[in-house]
Amino acid sequence: MIPLLPATVIGSWSFPGWYAKFCEDADNNPNLFGDEDKEEAIRDAVRLAVQDQIYAGADIITDGEMQRADFNLSVYGRLQGLEPLPPRRLWGPPAHDQRSRYRCIEPISAPQGLGFVDEYRRLRALTKAPIKVPIPGPFTLAGCLRGGEIYDSRQEMAEALIPIVNAEMQFLVSEGVDFLQLDEPSFACHPDHPEEFLDMIAATVDGVDAKIGMHLCFGNYRGRAVGRRSYRPLMPHLADAAVKQLALEFASREMAEIELLKEIPARMEVAVGLVDVKNTWIEPPELVAERLRAALQYIEPERVHVTPDCGFSQTARYIAVRKLRSMVEGVRIVRRELGIG
Repeated sequence: MIPLLPATVIGSWSFPGWYAKFCEDADNNPNLFGDEDKEEAIRDAVRLAVQDQIYAGADIITDGEMQRADFNLSVYGRLQGLEPLPPRRLWGPPAHDQRSRYRCIEPISAPQGLGFVDEYRRLRALTKAPIKVPIPGPFTLAGCLRGGEIYDSRQEMAEALIPIVNAEMQFLVSEGVDFLQLDEPSFACHPDHPEEFLDMIAATVDGVDAKIGMHLCFGNYRGRAVGRRSYRPLMPHLADAAVKQLALEFASREMAEIELLKEIPARMEVAVGLVDVKNTWIEPPELVAERLRAALQYIEPERVHVTPDCGFSQTARYIAVRKLRSMVEGVRIVRRELGIG
């Protein structure tokens, strides 16, 4: 049973060092490993991600996105109608301008799906714990694409991706998934057309019979943000989003705008980000508890999940374990204060 104030991750977990090396070698030299070698490595990495989260005390877990690259980059290998573009920059400090980019040369399709059903099956085979499955949303996926002669705008590319993402969500529900999370950080970074975005989300989740959350951070590629870090431009539009939960980052901003929680309608939960994944300092449990108390001034505990700000994919594994463990201990402090520990 999931307790009050459940502690969980956003989605990704830190790759073990050996697995990061394996993924690099397998990408650069595919003939180096057979299919069984690859399957064994993936299963072992997922098993370690599950064990790390359970050891830390998480109440809801994920597969750590061990089967993906940078939360969404591996998805493009499942899409047809794309050709890779040369990188804009290879040298110097890591940043978003070094991400992979693609040009559309045909209408986008995914005849074999996005691969998330296989990810879920591997995860469910390893644990009976409560889980959620994060999925990159169509607007964010469109951010690495250029329309070429096929699409005139990012909006058009996102609309082409909507039925692909929706179908994958439907497949996951048919497999038994009851908690899905759309990852849409691009909306927080580009909030200029909220009505169009909300229509897009409504179409993406149409007919999906599951609890659906939406993660809105400010970017975390190589530990760097990519937009103005304020949710104010999204308010009050987020109140109309066709989701059950919003996952928002607060720790890296020293809890700025936490008062916006009072503007989120009662039908919605909020996953409050109380641990900063962009630094290497381990927040003490007492600080996590203090941050959680601040959140509970504006929202009822029954509507709150506790998470890090973003995924742990850009964080060293030993730091991720300690941060998650400290976050869980902070949550337990507040549960005891509320008489539910």
